[in-house]
Amino acid sequence: MSNSNIAIQQRTEDFSIRVIKSYCELNQRHFDDAGKVLAKQFLRSGTSIGANCAEAVYAQSRNDFISKYSIALKEASETQYWIKIMIKSKLVSEHEFSLMQQEILGIIKTLTAIIKKLKAD
Repeated sequence: MSNSNIAIQQRTEDFSIRVIKSYCELNQRHFDDAGKVLAKQFLRSGTSIGANCAEAVYAQSRNDFISKYSIALKEASETQYWIKIMIKSKLVSEHEFSLMQQEILGIIKTLTAIIKKLKAD
């Protein structure tokens, strides 16, 4: 595994921790059912990114490794969507989630680059 993979492993783990902390803060607010569902979707997809990257460490083959990172990329894209929806529906402020938006974009770009490189080799 290259250094870029180690970096993405740590980044996605750190991101998962930020998602959990954000979810706990969101969970203390008084949301209607829609807000609670959005927050849970955000929690699920946001933590799944790191889980899939962690699974890739023990992939059984190159294709399995690529598959795990591809799933992580899909989860990252979904997380980006939930962040956007929570901001647009005013469940959270854009200011409150601006760093998280930047980080998820960076994770998406990194995962995309890793997957493209692996497929090209």
